[in-house]
Amino acid sequence: MSTVERVRRTVGRLGALAPPESTRIGYLLRLSRPRFWLYLAGPVIVGVVYAADAPADLFSPVAVALFAYFLVPANVFLYGVNDVFDADIDAANPKKDDREVRYSGDRGVLWAVLTSGLLGLAFVPVLPTSALAAFAAFGFLAVAYSAPPLRFKTTPPLDSVSNGLYVLPGVVGYIAVADAVPPLAAVFGGWLWTMGMHTFSAIPDIEPDREAGIRTTATALGERRTYAYCGACWLAAAAAFWLVHPFFTLLLLAYPVLVFAIARSSVAVERAYWWYPAVNTLVGIVMTLGGIWTLIYGG
Repeated sequence: MSTVERVRRTVGRLGALAPPESTRIGYLLRLSRPRFWLYLAGPVIVGVVYAADAPADLFSPVAVALFAYFLVPANVFLYGVNDVFDADIDAANPKKDDREVRYSGDRGVLWAVLTSGLLGLAFVPVLPTSALAAFAAFGFLAVAYSAPPLRFKTTPPLDSVSNGLYVLPGVVGYIAVADAVPPLAAVFGGWLWTMGMHTFSAIPDIEPDREAGIRTTATALGERRTYAYCGACWLAAAAAFWLVHPFFTLLLLAYPVLVFAIARSSVAVERAYWWYPAVNTLVGIVMTLGGIWTLIYGG
């Protein structure tokens, strides 16, 4: 059994322990996409690790609080806004029948989503101005991606570009610990990586989105050219990170290689799509361990 399959099965077992979907907390947990929690919280860890001057910085109160916020409340907010404004579209999306939930119009869910977003205001007194700017950009893009009048998700290529929001928790975490802006090449490379990741995740939705009249970068390009687009984004991300350190480039080259292999294989993209939470977690772990090694032993 591959490492990716082991991780995926472990996540599945943990999911079975969650409260049932019929309960409010169970519904909100599923709405927040637990498989994707580390897409927001993971960048916080990486940002904090590479900003730290000493091991104690890794567990500073602000670092722990940011991780906790971006692990669950920020995901409830991000995906809750998405589900509220996509309720009609999701009614015909088969992906919702598998590992996700459909918004039911519950007013309590609306309040939970709004409260999750407003919790971010608790960081206003403790973060530097530049970190607050990145935090505000995250909040803006989290709403503007799904909500009218901007609704970036229906305007290619803004649907792809706006998903740089996943980098911003890492920017916030870095600034909170270092009180300095992270290397711009790292921010740019991370933004390109998220563009590729978002557009790859949209491939399984091409047909449902077309039937619903939704335009995305993936529906505009079609499946084969979307593979090429994702590969190009990931290659550009790896190149940008070379300016930070070759270690990051070597890690990120796994993504264009993997997407090329998927495009050339008979594996259905609907199946391959669910590999990526495990792949991203493994890459993030290696990246984080590299930062911890440097922190402790220098390099």
